[in-house]
Amino acid sequence: MNDIASMNPNPLVQHLNKSPQDFTKDDLIKYCEDYNIEMINFRYVGWDGRLKTLNFIINSKKHLDELLSSGERVDGSSLFSFIDADSSDLYVIPKYKTAFLNPFNEIPTLDILCSYFDKNGNPLGSAPENILRKAHRSLKEVSGLTFEAMGELEYYVISDKEPFFKADDQKGYHESTPFTKWEHLRREAMHKIAQSGGLIKYGHSEVGNFILENLEYEQNEIEFLPTNPEDAADQLLIAKWILRTLACKYGVTISFAPKITVGKAGSGLHIHTRLMKNGKNMIIKNGKLSDIAKRAIAGYLTLAPSLTAFGNLNPTSYFRLVPHQEAPTIICWGDRNRSVLVRVPLGWSNTKDMISQANPNEPPYNGNLSEKQTVEFRCPDGSADIHLLLAGLIIAARHGFEMENALGFAEKTYVDINVFNDENKDKATELSKLPTSCYESASCLEKQKDIFLKYGVFSEGMLNWIIQYLRNFNDKTLRERIGHNDEEILKFVNRFFHCG
Repeated sequence: MNDIASMNPNPLVQHLNKSPQDFTKDDLIKYCEDYNIEMINFRYVGWDGRLKTLNFIINSKKHLDELLSSGERVDGSSLFSFIDADSSDLYVIPKYKTAFLNPFNEIPTLDILCSYFDKNGNPLGSAPENILRKAHRSLKEVSGLTFEAMGELEYYVISDKEPFFKADDQKGYHESTPFTKWEHLRREAMHKIAQSGGLIKYGHSEVGNFILENLEYEQNEIEFLPTNPEDAADQLLIAKWILRTLACKYGVTISFAPKITVGKAGSGLHIHTRLMKNGKNMIIKNGKLSDIAKRAIAGYLTLAPSLTAFGNLNPTSYFRLVPHQEAPTIICWGDRNRSVLVRVPLGWSNTKDMISQANPNEPPYNGNLSEKQTVEFRCPDGSADIHLLLAGLIIAARHGFEMENALGFAEKTYVDINVFNDENKDKATELSKLPTSCYESASCLEKQKDIFLKYGVFSEGMLNWIIQYLRNFNDKTLRERIGHNDEEILKFVNRFFHCG
C-alpha cells in the first residue's frame, strides 16, 4: 500500500489505491463490482443549502456505465427559486472524485456529488458551485495564486435533560465526558465524514451549554483542514447531512442556526483562508504576515458588508452579530483578537522548538510549521450559501490585490485592542460597521455589485435575485423593534431553526 492509501479512512481510496482526484469511471465500476454495490445515489445541493438525492438501483454493468456516463435530468425550478418553470430541465452529472460509500444505507450504496449543466450541455452559469469554480479560475488566471479554505462548523445538539454531571452554563469550551453528553455523536460523525472524503482537523465541544425548560443544549464544533474551495464546500455539505442523519438515529435535534435562543452563544461558520503558489503558503514571508496576505485582508474588509449577503442569510444572523460578544460587528482585523472581523490566528512561525522541550528525548522538528498559517473570516454562520460565500471571498481577495492603497487600508483597520471596551470607543467609532439586517445587507450588495460583476463570475440577474430575496425579509428595523422581547426573538429563532 502506498502513501496515498496508508491510513486513509476512505474505503474507495484504500481499495483503489489512488487519490480521489484521480478516480475514473472505470474505478467506480470496479469498486461496485468488487464490493457488490447495489445502488447509486446522485447528490446535489439546492438553494436551501441541503443535499438532494436521486436513487438508482443498478440492474447491470451496462446500466451502471450509462448512468455514470450521462447523468440524469432534474427539475431546476424546484431546486432553485431563480429558475423559471418554462426552462427548468437541467442535467446532473456525477463528479467521480466525490464518490463515497454511503455510511448509513443497509443496502450497499455509492453516493456521488453532481454538477449542474444546462440544456446545451454547458455548466449552469447560475449554479452556486459553478460560480465558485469561475471565481477560483479568475483568481488563478490573474495572480497565479490558488485559494484554499476550510470551515469551522458549529452546531447545537438538543436533547432531553439529564440529571447527572451538569456542565456550567456557557462554559462548555473543550469540556469532556461525562460533562458533555454528545461527544460520542461528534466522534461518530467525524469518522463517517472522514470515510466520505472529508479532511478533518479536529472536533470539540464549544462554549454554548445550557438548559432551557426540560431540554439540554450542547454546542459542538468540527473543524476541517484547508483544501481547494470546491472541495471545502463539498465536505461542509456532506458533514451537515451526516450530522443531521445521526441526530435522527439518536433521537435528538441538531441545529446550525446562528441564534438558538436569547442570551446564549450563537453558532458561526468561520472560514479560514490561505493563498498558495506551487504548494507554498504565500500569506507568510520570513515568519511574518506577507503583503499578499495584507492585500487579501484589505479586500475582505472592503467587501465585508456585501459578503454578508452570501454568509448571513436570515434575520437571526443579525441577532448573533451584536456588540460585546465574540461575533464581530466592526470591520477591522487583528492578531489572535477574537473581537475582530478578520483574525490572524496564533501561528507557529516565531516559536521555539516546543516539541523537543515537551519531549526531551525527541530531536527538533525540521518541518515548516508556518505553512499552517491561515487568515480567518469570522462573520458567516450556518445559514450561508457556502459556494457563494467562498466565491465572494475569492473575489474580495482579488479586489484587494487591485486596490491602489490596500496596504494603507490594512494598516488603518488593524487593531490590537478589544474594540468593544469603553476605553477604546474612539477607535471603534472610526471603523465601519457590518450590516444589522438582511435588508441592510442587500443594500450593501447593491452598492458594491459592480465589483462582483466585473470579473464575469456572478451575473447581474443572480445578484439582483439575492438582493430581492434578502429585502423580502423586511427586517430593516427588526432588531430595534423586538431587540428586548425574548418571546418575539424566539419566534424568529424557531422559524429559521433548520437553516442551511
